[in-house]
Amino acid sequence: MTFPLHLVVNGQPHDLTLDDPRVTLLDLLRERLHLTGTKKGCDRGQCGACTILVDGRRLNACLALALSHDGASLQTIEGLAGPDGLHPLQAAFIAHDGFQCGFCTPGQIMSAAGMIRENQADTPERVREAMSGNLCRCGAYAGITAAILDAMAAQASHPGTSEAA
Repeated sequence: MTFPLHLVVNGQPHDLTLDDPRVTLLDLLRERLHLTGTKKGCDRGQCGACTILVDGRRLNACLALALSHDGASLQTIEGLAGPDGLHPLQAAFIAHDGFQCGFCTPGQIMSAAGMIRENQADTPERVREAMSGNLCRCGAYAGITAAILDAMAAQASHPGTSEAA
């Protein structure tokens, strides 16, 4: 038995056929679409390394069955930068040393993009709370928080230029 699946990933339509209804979005992205920026960390929804945006909202791709999202629009770290260069969040992470080993960085950035889009945080404390589902084993939290606040300030001063999705 096969299962048809239609997704729009980073603006590109994909018509796929799955042989197994248990395939997660994470495995589909990494193994079938070769978008390996989304990381498999804990594979249990506890670390946030697999965070992507699904229809503009944050989601742990390791917990989501691909078939449950037929017709959805997905954005991964590979689709965040625009034709003019890095997304403001990506640039802010570089400017504020918001990463060390870099393993969690794609999930951190995608979660931050969703958080900003959802208008969930406006202070360092609220940013830390909204990002609490994304773990960094290197402890780069100060840089991550500073980068997100910087990107939020840039968006506020230039509305529409750094839309997350």
